[in-house]
Amino acid sequence: MIGEKTEIKMCSYNIHKGFSTTNRRSILKELRYAIRSTDADLLFLQEVVGERKKACSVSYPQFEYLADKVWPHHAYGQNAIYQRGHHGNAILSKEPFLNWNNLDISLFWFSQRGVLYGQLRNGIIVVCIHLGLLAWERRKQLDKLLAEVIAGFKPDTPLIIAGDFNDWNMSLHKRLVGEYDFKEVYSENFGSPAKTFPARFPLLAMDRIYFRNLRLKESRVLSGRHWGRLSDHCALFASLELLDQKLPD
Repeated sequence: MIGEKTEIKMCSYNIHKGFSTTNRRSILKELRYAIRSTDADLLFLQEVVGERKKACSVSYPQFEYLADKVWPHHAYGQNAIYQRGHHGNAILSKEPFLNWNNLDISLFWFSQRGVLYGQLRNGIIVVCIHLGLLAWERRKQLDKLLAEVIAGFKPDTPLIIAGDFNDWNMSLHKRLVGEYDFKEVYSENFGSPAKTFPARFPLLAMDRIYFRNLRLKESRVLSGRHWGRLSDHCALFASLELLDQKLPD
């Protein structure tokens, strides 16, 4: 159990709805193998299909298939809804949730976005996010996250925000680090956020893991032959450490 140790390993990954980069085939089986190989305690996943209807049948939720018996606790936030199903963000955890919720931050009907957040039994607040493609849209979405989620917790609460920020111009990064005392895992070790998109030839820093009131041990981009074929994004890995083991009241 995570609550019995101080180190928490995590992975943030936009899984491209479980299809290959060319959208020609399902890669869920390969994806499940890859994320298991990380030995992560926490997974922050974006573009996860919760339901996909085909004719008269309904497929199982992707997050349940990926979690299986490795991550017995999971939360899913339905964001984009369409005629044959829906997709959104998911958090898979080895540690139980005390509570969780999904905040709608959509500004357009054609760009449905959400923030999935919750508190784990070890006291850590976990937030999974997928922001919009327009700069002013992302600014408003970050404002809503800060006002309606982050502001509700004490300043000394251990907190992780992970996901696909679409923040290639770094404006949100500067706010989170400069104004709100967050640290970004890859920046702490290498000076700037990791380039994670497109996966085969990464040019843009889209995916991030921010933290507060935790200690960074390790961060890296997950790469290799099997990772490059799974999604149009690279996966980001980090290991953080609790400053103490005080559990929530």
